[in-house]
Amino acid sequence: MTAVLPLLALRAFTEVGRRGSVKAAAQSMGVSPGAVSQQIRILEDRVGFSLFLRTSKGIKLTARAERVYETLQISFDNIDKSLKSLRAMQYEHKVSINTTPAFAASWLIPKLTDFYSKFPHIEISIESSNELVDLKRSSTDIALRHGLGNYPGLSTMRLIAPRLIPVAAPGLLANGPAINTVEDCLNYPLLQDSDRADWHLWLQAHGIDDDVRARKGPSFEDDFLLARAAATGQGLALVPEFCVEEQLREGKLCVALEKTWPARFAYYAVTLPETLRRSEIREVLNWLIEQTTQEQVYVQDLAVG
Repeated sequence: MTAVLPLLALRAFTEVGRRGSVKAAAQSMGVSPGAVSQQIRILEDRVGFSLFLRTSKGIKLTARAERVYETLQISFDNIDKSLKSLRAMQYEHKVSINTTPAFAASWLIPKLTDFYSKFPHIEISIESSNELVDLKRSSTDIALRHGLGNYPGLSTMRLIAPRLIPVAAPGLLANGPAINTVEDCLNYPLLQDSDRADWHLWLQAHGIDDDVRARKGPSFEDDFLLARAAATGQGLALVPEFCVEEQLREGKLCVALEKTWPARFAYYAVTLPETLRRSEIREVLNWLIEQTTQEQVYVQDLAVG
């Protein structure tokens, strides 16, 4: 008779080995760290030896555990793929897209009316999050990521490289010192992106380097938050142009200086290679290319077929 496999304990072992942390494994599995630790103890009692060593840098696999970890990891990854395929059968003609809240609200959602007029048979589900989604372990079909396009093991399509523009509340500029040059921006509080990099690079691109003021100021995780802070007069924000088009039209924001510079990153549509087999996925990707082409932005010469 085949022995009953402790699948939950094996999954806990694999997740801890993959992430190097009981807490991270618990978050991935949707359970408490205590539950993961209990499953590890159950598995260790069953095999008769320790599976992990605690070091100053965290948890690492023992030599014995390393001999089976890779096989188990591949096995659970294959199970996840199979479950995703089964879910895809249930949700045929439905496509889930994950992107940041700012990009979803400013760029993607306003264009969906055009999409539904052309593809009424496809249902789009928008998931907005600033966290990086794992396509191999989630129900997301397409991720719209902002980065350099280096995503090993995934199919990648370059979409747009938005321009960064300096914006501020009209009242702040009216009552503050004049901004006639790039350097004049440093006379105002600078609202920073989460990496505190955009202002520094923008100023550097215009010949101003190593000014400590370029990295000072409150930071915000999201471009929408940056734009909102700027609109309330808190300082100058450097944001993608498409994120503030409405505020510029309504007069809530104005361009502080007509000096634009393409962002160093671009938005990419990223999918698993096997996901491209679905016709509705190819239709969505081709539609995304069509939208970026119409806007005359930087587009990758890539056909999806």
